[in-house]
Order: sequence, then C-alpha cells, then structure tokens
Amino acid sequence: MINIVLGILAVLTLWFTVVFVRDFAANKNNLEDNSWAKVFGIGFITDFFDTLGIGSFAPTTALLKGLKQTKDRIIPGTLNVSHTIPVVLEAFIFMTVIEVEAVTLIGMLLAATVGAWVGAGIVSKLPERTVQYAMGIALFITAFLMFSSKMGWMPGGGDAIGLEGGKLIIAIVANFILGALMTAGIGLYAPCMALVYFLGMSPRVAFPIMMGSCAFLMPVASIKFVKEGAYDRKASMGITIGGVIGVIIAAYIVKELPLETLRWLVIGVILYTSITMLRAASKNRELPEKPAE
Repeated sequence: MINIVLGILAVLTLWFTVVFVRDFAANKNNLEDNSWAKVFGIGFITDFFDTLGIGSFAPTTALLKGLKQTKDRIIPGTLNVSHTIPVVLEAFIFMTVIEVEAVTLIGMLLAATVGAWVGAGIVSKLPERTVQYAMGIALFITAFLMFSSKMGWMPGGGDAIGLEGGKLIIAIVANFILGALMTAGIGLYAPCMALVYFLGMSPRVAFPIMMGSCAFLMPVASIKFVKEGAYDRKASMGITIGGVIGVIIAAYIVKELPLETLRWLVIGVILYTSITMLRAASKNRELPEKPAE
C-alpha cells in the first residue's frame, strides 16, 4: 500500500515540477530583483531544520521579510511553491521508515490535499492586507502551539499508529482544514502534530503524517499558485535548490543537534513575524484594498 501512495506522490510531484519549470523558463528574462545567494541560503537553512520537525513556513516568512526578498502578498504562494520538492523528499524518507496504519494515513493525506486545492484557489486572489492579517494570525497560532508543547500544556500522545471511528473522522476533517489554511502561509507541522497528540497517537507517526500531508497537498496547491502567477519565481527556485540540499544533509549526515535552544529561538522569530504582519496590515487599514493582479 505504501508503494502505491509513494507512486501517486511521485506523479503529482512530476506534474508540479513540469508546470513550475515551464513557468520559470517562460519568465526567465523577467525575474524578480532579489538575491540568488540569499534565497538559496533561506532554502538550505529552513528545509534543513524542517527535516528535523521544526517547520519551514514561519522561518521562511521571517527570513524573506527580514532580508527583504519578496512582497507580502505573494508570500503564501512562494512558501508553497518553493518548499514543495524538499518536503516531498522528506515525505519519501519518513513514510518509508515509520509505520502508520494505512487507512489513517491515506485518509488524512487525501483530506489535506483536497483542502489545499480549495484553499489555494481563494488565497491566490486575496488582497495584500487580507493576506497580512491571515498570516499574522496564523503565525501567532503556530507560535502558541509550539510554546504550549514546550511548556507541556499539550497532551503527550499515546502508542497508537492508527485511528478508527469518531477519532478518524475528526482527524480527516481537521486535516482538511489544515490543508486549506496552509495555502494562507500557516505551516501544517505544528497543528498536525498537536492533532496527532490530542487523538492519542504515537508522537513518531506525526512525522510521516504531517510530512506526507504537506507533500501531497503542496504540489496541488502550488500548481494553482504558479498558474495564477501568485508567487516569486526567483525566490522559489533558489529556495527549492537550497532546500533539497538541506534535506539531504539533515536526513543522512546530521545525527544530533542542540535543538532545544533553537526551538525557543524559532518561537520568538515566529511571534515577532506575526506581530510585524499584523502591524503592516493595520497600517493598511485606512487604504482601499487593491484586488489581486
């Protein structure tokens, strides 16, 4: 069963890659004015730590804004497009080494994918101020979930590798919502891990579920962002290349890292970025919203 799932994922990823590369090639003479070195570095750093379970969307948002590498309105599309291939690579690694009950895994993967397809069609057309508000709130929620985990406020999960009955339905519905929200720039890792814990599953199975969910939904959502032109082409390509290298090094070379201090740092960065986004949106309140181009 897992081979069938991975086969479908490979086909989706190939489809996305063709669409992405064609769009990049068609616009190679009209790329954004940002730095190849900076976006490559952003991809390497964020996907390196993403492979270790920290998440990539919020840190990438912080770095893109801090280094002034793209515009706020197209950050959601840029996040999805740029991290698609690195996350798929992560999913292949974790889905082959950690056992999850097939019905639970497939149900949650499909739910996240459908949620992303619905969400991307809406988010790609949103005005900048709306995106700023959505991302500011989403990042604050992510920071709170990570902080809650560090403080021991969230349940520690159980030993189950699968769900059934009402819990399975809750998991599927929740992952549909998380898939849709991910297209607004909120990373799926922290809330998906919280969901797994709350439903009494083993913390280990959070990795194939959250990475598999992202891997399936991101090609689907990203194709819509690419076709809408609602992403930064140069930043996405640079982050993709750097990210793939980061994933490979993190998965196969790095064995131990002092992650506790880093996790607190990431929480602080996420919270700071959330406040920055909300302040930017608040400053735009008096201005009429411009429709997405």
